[in-house]
Formats: sequence, C-alpha cells, structure tokens
Amino acid sequence: MMHVQYMKPFYTKVTGEKLRLVFAYQYFSILKDEEIFHFIPIEGKEMIINLHTQQIENLSEVFVFQKGNRFIRLPLYQLLLITNVHEHLVPILEGATLKLPAPIHSSVPVNEIDQLMAEIEEKNFEYQIDRALLYRDEVLFYELLEQKNIQLGGFEN
Repeated sequence: MMHVQYMKPFYTKVTGEKLRLVFAYQYFSILKDEEIFHFIPIEGKEMIINLHTQQIENLSEVFVFQKGNRFIRLPLYQLLLITNVHEHLVPILEGATLKLPAPIHSSVPVNEIDQLMAEIEEKNFEYQIDRALLYRDEVLFYELLEQKNIQLGGFEN
C-alpha cells in the first residue's frame, strides 16, 4: 500500500457547492516501498469535491508522481483506494465547509411570499408604464395597458 506523505493544495476555491483543490510541484507526495514520489502536474492537477455530499467528482483525473526517471500514474479513484489520501482531505474539507454560507431558512409563510411577489410584480408593471409615459413610448404604453387588461380579466376602457 502507498501512503500520502504530504498533501497541501497549492490553490483552493469554493464555488457554490464545489471545492476545487489544485496541486503543484512539491505540494503532494506519496511513499511507495520506502521511496518518496513527488506529484508533477503533467496530466491531472485538481480535485473537485462536492461539499454537500463530500464526494470527489472527477475520479478519472490522472495524477502523476515522479522519482528520478520513474513515474506512477494514478487515477483519483485508485489513489483513494490504495492510499490514505482521505486522511489528508478531512482537515481540508472541514476548513472549506466552515466557509460555506449557511442555508437561508425563511420564517415567512409561503402564502405571504406569494403575496409579496405579486405586489413586487405589480409595482414593476406600474414602473414600466411610468417609464413608457416618461419616454413618450406610445406603442409600449398601449402594449402594457393591453397586458394589464388581460391580467385583470378583460377590463374594457
């Protein structure tokens, strides 16, 4: 079995639910048969992790490690199976999870939200009519009035 001796991402970025870990020279090394192989970014160089499921999403990414003129090519899925890489990922994931924004839970009932949305849409419609009047856009003004009449159930003027 191989062991991860050192693993520190060169660059990390949280985007939405994804954590990107980018590795560079000297930031990742494995121990195989008492020899240290250092990561070289000639093929894959990043791990993409879904922070909610804690799963690596790019398991087919191939990481290459080198010692002298010898190379070890490992897809991420295999790296996870035959090394202790998960032990090194845990503290990184814990740090990234702390930076995630807390989910927004509204205490406002759904029917109140629907009512607020209807009011906002009405205000926006009135704003568009005012804007058409301000810019003397007669065509837009009558189109908006027609839409308003349809919404009100065929109001005739």
